[in-house]
Amino acid sequence: MRGRLTKRWFVSWTRQGSWNWYESVLPLKARASHLPRRDANVPEAARGNIQSLRRTAAEIWLLNVSALSSWIERQWYSPASYFRYLFPLAWPFRLVSTVRRGLYSAGFMAADGPDCPVVVVGNLTVGGTGKTPLVIWLAEFLARNGWQPGIISRGYGGMAAAWPQSVEPDSDPRLVGDEAVLISRRTDCPVEVGPNRVHSSRKLQQTGRCDIIISDDGLQHYALRRELEIVVVDSARKFGNGLCLPVGPLRESVSRLRTADLLVYNGESEAGGFGMKLVGDRAVNNLHPSLKMPLSQLAGSICHGVAGIGNPERFFDHLVSWGLRPKVHRFPDHHRFVETDLCFNDEAPVLMTEKDAVKCFGFARDHHWHVPVEAQLDCGFETQLLKILKGRLHE
Repeated sequence: MRGRLTKRWFVSWTRQGSWNWYESVLPLKARASHLPRRDANVPEAARGNIQSLRRTAAEIWLLNVSALSSWIERQWYSPASYFRYLFPLAWPFRLVSTVRRGLYSAGFMAADGPDCPVVVVGNLTVGGTGKTPLVIWLAEFLARNGWQPGIISRGYGGMAAAWPQSVEPDSDPRLVGDEAVLISRRTDCPVEVGPNRVHSSRKLQQTGRCDIIISDDGLQHYALRRELEIVVVDSARKFGNGLCLPVGPLRESVSRLRTADLLVYNGESEAGGFGMKLVGDRAVNNLHPSLKMPLSQLAGSICHGVAGIGNPERFFDHLVSWGLRPKVHRFPDHHRFVETDLCFNDEAPVLMTEKDAVKCFGFARDHHWHVPVEAQLDCGFETQLLKILKGRLHE
């Protein structure tokens, strides 16, 4: 049985290219522990205690995984880490990813997709680099230029029984993933999620609501044909120790950048790429979304900073840059928040990312806020984007 599961996982990964190391170490225990189970031959009074114990065990498991993942990421990005001496362990992953891409490039494995242009926004490293804000910006930009964009995503963290799934602004992030709900809320574009991006893109096109598709992530999903690739790089962390998984953060070799159409640095721009700044100067109340507050109004105040994203330090640094004094609370990426996660026994404001907020609206309090951010691209990016896109469509 274990052999069949391993084979199924490997085949799925080689076909789809959607390898998320965190999902791979987490899946069954953490997910199953969140599902209610009815215990046979157990008195009703005892079932509540059993469920409580299961929830506690799940929380302990998630906290341990969070601590482990944070420690591993620190090793990846620390120049003094001994992980660099484990470089032979990166060779198998790099070899498989290189061979796999070569098979698609040479035509031995065929890429497929919808009958409309596809723009892929991805990265070379695991974790957060700022892809989602760029996807939102790109959707708005294309719409202003006469396109009807649709968006596909993996649906990380979603537990829907079948894929692909259509996403609406009020969809349950537990089923379709937090990023997809956020994108739907911000763009008003049709959104489809699922592990097979080819299927998702075709279903999206069949709705007749789009004439161009943006793939949120999916750079390594070579089964999906694409007209344009945009790679996002965290200008602060770059590529860590430069090694591939599992001893480094890379999904592919850095040489892959040479084949990308556009390179975007989240932070300061560098040679050969464009800079992108994430701007967020206000907080929005989770319970009363019409209520907004400038972050400058909280300067000098103690608050609780909550983040369950790929790179939480960027969010905490953002709060500090506005003069706030956050007590930081880190959670795993795509964490399934429950009400007790935000109970800190005081009335200090709780500030979180917008991606986390979509999972917390159901138990929002007056002092719960989120900080939306918007991408700002360097001058020239828009012109270059349209030039490449129009050129590809006329080839």
